[in-house]
This record gives sequence, C-alpha cells and structure tokens, in this order.
Amino acid sequence: MLFDATDSAACTRARDTRVRALLARHFDFVWRSLRRLGVREADADDAAQEVFVVAARRLDDVLEDRERAFLFGTAVRVCSARRRLARRHPEDPSGAGDEHAVTGPNPEELAELRQAKAELDRVLDGLGADLSTVFVLAELEELSVREIAALLDIPEGTVSSRLRTARSKMQKALERRQARERFATEKRPGPVATAPFRARFSVSGSFC
Repeated sequence: MLFDATDSAACTRARDTRVRALLARHFDFVWRSLRRLGVREADADDAAQEVFVVAARRLDDVLEDRERAFLFGTAVRVCSARRRLARRHPEDPSGAGDEHAVTGPNPEELAELRQAKAELDRVLDGLGADLSTVFVLAELEELSVREIAALLDIPEGTVSSRLRTARSKMQKALERRQARERFATEKRPGPVATAPFRARFSVSGSFC
C-alpha cells in the first residue's frame, strides 16, 4: 500500500511537471493561434487555459514530438466552440472588449479596427476549418508547407492545395470588399477615409 501511494505521488508529480513544461514551451503559440483564429484578446487567456486543461486531461495522448499539433488542434476546437456560443448568445456584437489592446485609438481608428477584424473573421469563417487552419498557419504564423504538413499530420500536397484554394477565396473576398467600397464612394460625395480592411489586411499575410 505504501509503495502504491508513493508510486501514485511520483506519477502525479511527473504529470504536473510535464504540464508546466507544455505551458512554458507552447503558451505563446497557443495564445497567438487563438487570437488569429478569431478569439478576442479579452478572452484569449481563458481560451488558452481551456486548451491546456484539455491537454492536461489527455496528457497520455500528447506525444512529445506532436505537442504543437495536439495543442493547435485543440485550439481550433476551442475556437469553434466559442464561435458557436457567440452566435447563439451575441452579447457583444460590436466587438467591444478589445479597446484596451490598442494604444490610444481615436473613435474613427477604433471603428476601422473593429470593421477590419470583423471582416477578417467573416472571411475565415467562410473558408471552413480545413482551409482557414492552413491559411492561418501559412500567412499569419508564417510556417512553411513542410512545417504545416508535419503539424497537422497531412501530406504536403494537401497543404499546398488547401493553401492555394484559401488564398484564392481570400483574394476574391478582398476584391468584393473593394468593389463595395468603390460603390459606396461613388454614391457618397466628398472625401472618404482610407478603406480599413484593405489598409490592414492583404493576402500576402499581414493583419494589424
């Protein structure tokens, strides 16, 4: 009995040590991935905690050479669950809650940031999980096709195909957005502000 208790305590310590190591190595990656998958900055810490709670509960399934893949897959599922919840309970449709993340915005800048972020979220939602995941990893995380294939455990050819499709759809969405802005400009007299989405996002992969 004493041996069993000692062995159990040692096992618990070993698991705790590994969970702490996961946090130290991958928290920034998970947090950043959640943000780029659409989680608000105000909610990112809680969402990241959800990811690591799942990892701690399923620690035996987290292979040491596949930690990032497991955590990213979990982050995608956490993000999807939060999106579904937000659609059912739209408590903050304006996107309020991220204001503190921007240094000294004026109301016009803040409105543009919200509009650009909402537009990007809508486009990523429209891509579907497979395409948006590859797009985020390639264009925002700046991973290579080989790295994405290893992370997601899919063939490099599949990654390349999904990335081409995602870029094409993103480009078409951007063109539709620009067409709407040109139409609005033609209908509205006087000077107009620079298009926020075009200024902050390009298919080459930069989004502020």
